[in-house]
Amino acid sequence: MRKIGFDSQKYIRLQSEHIRERIAAFGGKLYLEFGGKLFDDYHASRVLPGFEPDNKIKMLLELKDQAEIVIAISANDIEKNKRRGDLGITYDTDVMRLIDIFRGFGLYVGSIVLTKYAEQHSAIVFEKRMTAMGLKVYRHYSIPNYPADLKLVVSDNGYGRNDYIETTRSLVVVTAPAAGSGKMATCLSQLYHEHKRGVKAGYAKFETFPIWNLPLKHPVNLAYEAATADLNDVNMIDPFHLEAYGETTVNYNRDIEIFPVLRMIFERIYGECPYKSPTDMGVNMVGFSIVDDEVCREASRQEIIRRYFKAACQLRQGMSSEAEVSQIELLMQTLGIEPENRSVVPAAIELAARTGAPAAAIELPDGRIVTGKTTALFGPSAALLLNALKALAGIPDEIKLISPEVIANIQTLKTEYMKSQNPRLHTDETLIALSISAATDKNAMLAMQQLDALGGCDVHSTVILTSVDDSVFKRLGVHITCEATYEKNNLYHK
Repeated sequence: MRKIGFDSQKYIRLQSEHIRERIAAFGGKLYLEFGGKLFDDYHASRVLPGFEPDNKIKMLLELKDQAEIVIAISANDIEKNKRRGDLGITYDTDVMRLIDIFRGFGLYVGSIVLTKYAEQHSAIVFEKRMTAMGLKVYRHYSIPNYPADLKLVVSDNGYGRNDYIETTRSLVVVTAPAAGSGKMATCLSQLYHEHKRGVKAGYAKFETFPIWNLPLKHPVNLAYEAATADLNDVNMIDPFHLEAYGETTVNYNRDIEIFPVLRMIFERIYGECPYKSPTDMGVNMVGFSIVDDEVCREASRQEIIRRYFKAACQLRQGMSSEAEVSQIELLMQTLGIEPENRSVVPAAIELAARTGAPAAAIELPDGRIVTGKTTALFGPSAALLLNALKALAGIPDEIKLISPEVIANIQTLKTEYMKSQNPRLHTDETLIALSISAATDKNAMLAMQQLDALGGCDVHSTVILTSVDDSVFKRLGVHITCEATYEKNNLYHK
């Protein structure tokens, strides 16, 4: 039974109440810059056990009648065909995916704003496509020397040149498919236009991490640094909040660095700034919903180790840098943890050393460690899946869940007809074979019924997984890490 460290229901209640209070504080109109993921926030669910990945959506549903969503996307990102690393889809495609999901939850998507618009061809095509689908699309332009030239920024030739986004609700949630899409600039541009129209409106920022009322070196906050090591984000004590209130709070470097400029923009628009610090701008209530600090600390330590393995593998694949790996290693040293503190790591490494072939290990919900080795029939990941399902179902190890004849036929299909050089079954092939066997074999059916129990389990592989095995583990909700090495010393890996 996994331990719980976070109260989701308390969070949803506190967070929605706090946002209502912020709306009221600005006279009934609030632009809320929403950082991070609005849903499927798996990082938060890993470091705060009990946090549901869709908690933020559930929280917004408490404000459903007040809220509308504006999605910002950089026209430059559309032109460059930028893709999300986790999903492999382009940012413009992700905008459509986000709209479908928001609508599926019953949330109102008011419009799309193209930021940094400069008549990019791909952006124009995207705009026409969205307009044809009945969506409102607005254009915001790059401002020379932004945000340093405040006289230009807060003028009719700066924010004033942007399209005014027509909104109808008291809470306007500005989100985006990725960082750097211009969410803050969109909010501030709207404040300028609202002020010119005599409408009183406010701005606030929603960021789950770092958690402002946890210590600077708390593992939850350090796990955020590990997650953003590629961005060089660093948690810092908010000096503005400390000076104004004598209270120590935590923010991150980019918000602290931009705050003086942001304060001057507010002063140019309204004549005064409603905030004394970056922490003041936030509405995050996550820290008040932690119910077991030690559970969250340990979960965060494990997350940092996972991030280390991910960065090391990406370095091996040419998708990361030594600086990123070194930064996470420094965080591990700060907390006194090592890769071996992830319990599945030594188990997998020991089996690989003993067999002389790739191996994998999984920790089941009850704490048992199960391993899988390379055989003539199965790769280590596939063997691990079968062994784990047997253990969960209480099926003796000697019982075969898939008949040798079925496996032989699949291997023949792979090698003779599909021209594969690897006859061993991958995880997807193994699960399909298991599902076929389940039609006539009660043990196979019992094993199949255990698949949901794998969600949240930790797995470690002694080699970098194939894209197929990696995808299957992700879809099962397994937390996978790998040693930064390939099974074969080839230049090309599928």
